[in-house]
Amino acid sequence: MPSRTLPTVSTEVEQLYGDALGRPAAVAPPRPDGHRHRLGNLLRFTPYLRPYATRFALMVVFALASTLAGIVTPLLIRRIIDGPVAHSDRPGLFTLGAAAIGIGVVEALFMFWRRWVVARGTLGTETGIRLDLYAKLQRLPLGFHAQWESGQLLSRIMNDLSTVRRFLGFGMLFLLMNFLQIVIVTTLLMRMYWPLGLVVIVAALPISALCLVNQRRYTRLSRAIQDQNGDVASVVEESVHGLRVIKAFGRSQHVYRGFDRKSTTLYRTSMDRVRLTSQFWTFLEAIPGLTLIVVLGLGALAASQHRLSLGTLVAFITLMMSLIWPVASLGFLLSMSQDAMTAADRICEIFDSPETITDGPEHLDRVAGGLTFDDVSFRYPNGDDDVLHHLDLDIPAGQTVALVGGTGSGKTTLTALVPRLADVTGGAIRIDGVDIRDLEVVNLRSIVATAFEDATLFSMSVRENLTLGRPDATDQEIWSAIDTTQAGFVRDLPWGLETRIGEQGMSLSGGQRQRLALARAVIVQPRILVLDDTLSALDMETEALVEAALRRVLVGVTAIVVAHRASTVLLADRVAMLQQGTITHVGTHSELLATVPEYRELLSADYDAEAAMADATPGPSRTAGSSTAGWESQR
Repeated sequence: MPSRTLPTVSTEVEQLYGDALGRPAAVAPPRPDGHRHRLGNLLRFTPYLRPYATRFALMVVFALASTLAGIVTPLLIRRIIDGPVAHSDRPGLFTLGAAAIGIGVVEALFMFWRRWVVARGTLGTETGIRLDLYAKLQRLPLGFHAQWESGQLLSRIMNDLSTVRRFLGFGMLFLLMNFLQIVIVTTLLMRMYWPLGLVVIVAALPISALCLVNQRRYTRLSRAIQDQNGDVASVVEESVHGLRVIKAFGRSQHVYRGFDRKSTTLYRTSMDRVRLTSQFWTFLEAIPGLTLIVVLGLGALAASQHRLSLGTLVAFITLMMSLIWPVASLGFLLSMSQDAMTAADRICEIFDSPETITDGPEHLDRVAGGLTFDDVSFRYPNGDDDVLHHLDLDIPAGQTVALVGGTGSGKTTLTALVPRLADVTGGAIRIDGVDIRDLEVVNLRSIVATAFEDATLFSMSVRENLTLGRPDATDQEIWSAIDTTQAGFVRDLPWGLETRIGEQGMSLSGGQRQRLALARAVIVQPRILVLDDTLSALDMETEALVEAALRRVLVGVTAIVVAHRASTVLLADRVAMLQQGTITHVGTHSELLATVPEYRELLSADYDAEAAMADATPGPSRTAGSSTAGWESQR
């Protein structure tokens, strides 16, 4: 008989949230007035509960049933004492005793069903929020990530979400159930014998007052602890990524002292919260105990005077003792609710961050590759001055332009604007006359491929790193790109393309990482290629081989090559010189070399650029009208 596969949590979540990148987050929008309310932020996650509404409803029903079963038991005990026990009715004792056992079994079953039903709902809710939060982080611009420490983001997507999940699956339910139990039991106590019931109500007043007093201080400490957790995570992440630098400079002790300061601050703040909660919980546990002593004394006196029966007194004491846990746990549950509201507030800070890089209405299918910078200006968020200003540059389709400039002139910023890693703050960048802000982001980034100077590799196989921008690339295309970028060392790796290279590619040299990053851009086969000084970590011999191959690759492709060496400049048809945030000179290498003194100073003094240019073997013309497309030549 064939087995039937039951739907898993991952299947349900994938069906609900699988396209998180392609749609807005399901979290409810903030208040129109922009005011952040902590409870309101927690309630904004209710859309994630709706797919599991049936489970949460059953959870409440089962919890209520088990609570009522626990309340019924003392009432049944009163009947047993005042009935069969008082009158020596053995059959009645057996009957009511069996009923009490049955109620206990039912209570246990309802508790089991509650835990079983709620698990998938709470974990599915947490996973849904986490998927949307991660997708939000992917959509946010680089300016957002530049202002946030990665440890703070990690703390929100892991620790804070777990805090919210624990409250939704445990704290919220028990706050409701404990409140109902306190109300119902207190009402029953008043009906049984109102003088003793009044004692219980009076004892509850200082508890309520203490909850109100401690709420604000606990909230402040909770927020501080969660922020400091993010600080500690940031220090750990930076230390791990910069481990080679730390060891090379012998600064382990210095880094440790910084970590120790952050950890000590977190420890002290956590201890402040522990002291507060310890005092609070001690008070909450002491009051019911003292109240029980008073009730026992007054109850015994009333029973001796025949103002209430022995069964009623036992039931009263039993019911009152059932209030000890709801009251004692009140501090814990209120603390959990404060933690959850603080965590929700921190998560909503990310959800409420504006997405400045959004899809436009247009889609380019046939792309010639003409690239135009029209009076472009750019200023970083919270910056006082423009990094780029009134920048004009026209690159015809199929032409390669070398971008040169001194340190801090804005070269890397300019290359980041082409694939819309950031948006211009003035003017426009156009591809074939279309403003790139009017294009779908995915469409734009399939047209433009970028290789950065700081080559970022991921903890996965060489193949997965190389095909990041084009997962359908064939082995032939992958090896062609590897040969083009002189990355043949891949053949010597233990498992070739399937070799995992470790986080950040730490097992590879800087030149190897750059060549893989360049190969990753080549595999995409874009119409526009942006190379941000991707040859800086290569030795002269390897650089010459890569440049010779790139001359073939760049046929028919529009390219911007950030260059610091004259040998790299020779790849280009024209050179654009960037000074103080704007293009000041555009021309061929020989023209600028002859007419612009600043250009000559930017090139290496030890390198005879004119001789190199004369000795260089002329490559094929890099024009839009070339009869053979550059990417086709790789196939």
